[in-house]
Amino acid sequence: MDAVIVESKLILKKGNKEEIQKKMQENMQSRKDKQPLEFPSAGSVFKRGEGYIAAKLIDECGLKGTKVGDAEVSEKHAGFIINKGNATAKDVIELIEKIIETVKQKTGFEIQKELLIIGD
Repeated sequence: MDAVIVESKLILKKGNKEEIQKKMQENMQSRKDKQPLEFPSAGSVFKRGEGYIAAKLIDECGLKGTKVGDAEVSEKHAGFIINKGNATAKDVIELIEKIIETVKQKTGFEIQKELLIIGD
């Protein structure tokens, strides 16, 4: 890691409480509609790249529902790998590698992990 932020200054504006609450509810509903929040996951697995959206490429490659052990590419959002039961870190890593390889072969794009994997 090149830098660590140790301090920040935020400038906030006073807003309308009802409008803010409405916007917060809309944002939460959007997440519920688009992300697989009903399953454990590590969140979004791949970075958005220059000229492409990783989840769209994964979907176009037909990888939604692809599994390694209990790790599965979410049917709801292809950028998420979900745990359908007893997925191991090994399952997730193997699935990530399979996704990266398949997308490269089918589209020519080299998608990048957003996750930092530590250890063996």
